[in-house]
Amino acid sequence: MTGRLRAIFARLSRLELFFSIALLVYLTLVFVPVLGTIRSIAGLLLVISGVWLAIRYLRIALRKSLWSLRNRLLATYMFIGVVPVALIVLFVGLGSYILASQVAIYLANSELQRRITYLDYVSSSIVGLDSDQLGQEIDRLGKSFRGVFPQLQLLVENRRNEIRWPGSGTFPQPPSSWSDSTGILFRDGRFYGWSHKVSGATQVTAICPLTRQYLSSLVRGFGEVSFAPPPPIHAGFRLLSPAPETSTIRFPPPVNRFDFDVRWATFLPVIAWDDPKAPAQGFLTVHTRPSILLDTLFSLQSNDQQDRLQIALISIGILFLVVVLVALVIGISLARTITGAVHQLYQGTQRVIEGDFSHRIAVPRNDQVGELTTSFNVMTANVERLLSVAKEKERMQAELEIAREVQAQLFPRIVPDVRSLTLTAVCQPARMVSGDYYDYQCVDGNKLAFAIGDVAGKGISAALLMATVQSAMRTQMRTVMEVAAPSGAVRAAPLSTAHLVSELNQQLYAFTAPEKYATFYFAIYDDANGVLTYTNAGHLPPILVRDGKSVPLDINGTVVGAFPFSLYEESRLQLKSGDLLVCYTDGITEPENEFEEMFGEERMIELIAKHADCEEKKIIDTVMDSVRQWTRAAELPDDMTILLARKN
Repeated sequence: MTGRLRAIFARLSRLELFFSIALLVYLTLVFVPVLGTIRSIAGLLLVISGVWLAIRYLRIALRKSLWSLRNRLLATYMFIGVVPVALIVLFVGLGSYILASQVAIYLANSELQRRITYLDYVSSSIVGLDSDQLGQEIDRLGKSFRGVFPQLQLLVENRRNEIRWPGSGTFPQPPSSWSDSTGILFRDGRFYGWSHKVSGATQVTAICPLTRQYLSSLVRGFGEVSFAPPPPIHAGFRLLSPAPETSTIRFPPPVNRFDFDVRWATFLPVIAWDDPKAPAQGFLTVHTRPSILLDTLFSLQSNDQQDRLQIALISIGILFLVVVLVALVIGISLARTITGAVHQLYQGTQRVIEGDFSHRIAVPRNDQVGELTTSFNVMTANVERLLSVAKEKERMQAELEIAREVQAQLFPRIVPDVRSLTLTAVCQPARMVSGDYYDYQCVDGNKLAFAIGDVAGKGISAALLMATVQSAMRTQMRTVMEVAAPSGAVRAAPLSTAHLVSELNQQLYAFTAPEKYATFYFAIYDDANGVLTYTNAGHLPPILVRDGKSVPLDINGTVVGAFPFSLYEESRLQLKSGDLLVCYTDGITEPENEFEEMFGEERMIELIAKHADCEEKKIIDTVMDSVRQWTRAAELPDDMTILLARKN
């Protein structure tokens, strides 16, 4: 059990661990009443950590839920479409409520002010009459306005008498210090509509109680209007509260679920009986419904206009509802096309990750989503093709590596042991395999044959022809050596370089394509007398460096393998001690720099002459490094081969 608890706590984060500890501490302190302050601190820490933890969990839940594009689009639609619509609906609802309340207040207040204006008319009509006409006129006006003011009381006081209408009226006469006043009066917890006029010694008062029943009847079928106790605020005025009052008003029920109650209130200026000069306010409340307001507003028009307007409003509402439903269907359809295409792309990428590049996605329609699907299909097809090409290239690379190793075996590994001549040769291919050729071999014990050649072209075809040249040359050498006297006898005729090159030319021409040829230089050195016999078949003339001077050797014929009846000659050269013979291919002299200038034979001869006293390997490295610096290319433009022969 302890190990399980440790594993659970190990998986908790610091915040979760802190929340758990705070919860345990708080639950423990609940049963310790003496530690109220500590319990409050623990509760505060528990609330803070709990809110923080809830925010973290909410962020994690949102991140996980919004990973899917479908959920992300739904959230986007919520913020772009639903939230604004909800705010608009809320705004319309609040606006409708406020508008309805303001209309209700306006209708009630305007009708109330109109009634008070009637009272002012009554009092103004009476105050200017003669004493003989007072009784008759008061009775006439009282009866005329009895329908408007059911509890109307008229009070006239002058020097002669006091006249009340009706005779049962008990409202007291205002003090003589009162001046003209019209409005809403507050006396003994009740509100009155009143008008008080003073003309000389005559005072006329017209008053009517503003009960809840009377106020609610100002507009027929309007709802409930009354003076209510004001809210507990201080606005710089005296707020007057009415006495409790019972009401028998029947509030109409709602016509539908959207026919909500509308309650609003406003402050009205009021005259206080005990202090008429001090500002005071009454709190007028209205309780109605939108259906009542609409009926009241439409009742002001003819029946035909009312019916048409109601039909127009209902039609517009239905039209709006249809538009919203159509927009919802279109939005869902568009969202499904996007999410469906993205889901297919996601499945396609998963198939590609698994290595299935043959998977294709159906193109649903000709739009941007369809173009994206088509692009995915084209991409997977190209990737599949590139993988096939890469596999083929890898296979060819492996084969080229094998060919390079095979070709490396063709070059001679051991330099023949000749007393008076030292040979050093290096070949650096431009690619994996080379079309350059060099070879050397002992002949009759005291003679050394060596050759250098350059096959036309580069790469595999040149390497194959190079192997053919080497095979043919060695075959010719072996054949010539076998046509000799028996063991111990003397050869009938000396070995001819011109004859060997001619035979090589015939063989290459017979067994290779017409466009395949090679330049070839072949020489035989006699160690006994130091004589070099050579035949140059179209190859670059080797350079003889003697006593600091450079002399090119002869060219004795054209390239081998191009023409069947080419004739070749041979030349002889007596080598002296210290002579350096330099044989090379055009990969040394023909590379160009960025200004399209070739390296050239002069630079090569100058380098060799400058370093003629150095070791042969250093001379070769110096020349090849100079060529690379001259071209500044990442890849050699041609195969580079140098063969050095130094007379000891």
